[in-house]
Amino acid sequence: MQTIGTPFLWLVFAGVTLLALVADFALMRHGGPHKVSFKEAAWWSVGWVALAMSFNAWLWWHTGQRLGAAVGNEIGMEFLTGYLVEKALAVDNIFVFLMLFNYFAVPELQRQRALVIGILGAIVLRAILIFAGALLLQKFHWLLYIFGIFLLATGVKMWRASGQGPDLNSNPVLRWLTAHVPFLRRYYGSALWIGHGTRRKFTPLLIVIVMLGVTDVIFAVDSIPAIFAITTDPFIVLTSNVFAVLGLRAMFFLLQGMADRFHLLPYGLALVLVFIGAKMLLIDVYKLPVLLALAVVAVIIGSTIALSLLRPAPAPAGR
Repeated sequence: MQTIGTPFLWLVFAGVTLLALVADFALMRHGGPHKVSFKEAAWWSVGWVALAMSFNAWLWWHTGQRLGAAVGNEIGMEFLTGYLVEKALAVDNIFVFLMLFNYFAVPELQRQRALVIGILGAIVLRAILIFAGALLLQKFHWLLYIFGIFLLATGVKMWRASGQGPDLNSNPVLRWLTAHVPFLRRYYGSALWIGHGTRRKFTPLLIVIVMLGVTDVIFAVDSIPAIFAITTDPFIVLTSNVFAVLGLRAMFFLLQGMADRFHLLPYGLALVLVFIGAKMLLIDVYKLPVLLALAVVAVIIGSTIALSLLRPAPAPAGR
């Protein structure tokens, strides 16, 4: 498996991630369960982006010193492009998370806890998927074409489904949980269950956390092949993924009140998947420069956000 990831680089990445999570949990516990304001979410979002960019700058410098400036520049651009792609696709996660919270009427005070546990699970599951994908691609290069076709099909499907929310009532995981797990119809603070042994019953908060994890796995199946179109180096794939996921909680609270204002963004995300799928299918014919791929993704996302703000969605009938 070809990778720039030396034991030292993996150690630095693990250390930065661990320190960031510890600081995040410590500050969250210090503040206690509370409704996250837009200002607080904005500062946290800026902090997570700054952390990712600082790591990328250090990685660019370190790789340049070790392997040469050209390699350092390429690695820096691959990380930045992968981070932007994952960050953009994470917005779709947030829209579904918001629907889950509204569907289960999760109290504002408990949304932080649910997201924190869900994000930890997402990091572990994505790491497993990324290493499995890297090993498979090393042995079976033709899988890149399968990924490319999958991304094209997913992009087309996302375009057609834009504006339509997922039907949670027909979700097989949710239906199985509600049919087989004894759960209560009310929340008990941040508790996941009440009672012991055969009398144990689970609160809706546990169902929400499970559904958050399932949702992220579904979206990871789309987003991880997308970043493999940028680079097949598992170190770059994993680090850019993890730094994008770390800021997911702050991004949720930042966007939860503005989800309707970005009504055209799903179309932009669909175009990103189609573009990356086409890039992957052409990889053995023409390797698109990483800088150009970054520019295309940035223009698509930026344009759909701008158009969403310039052309607000029509008000629902009856208002």
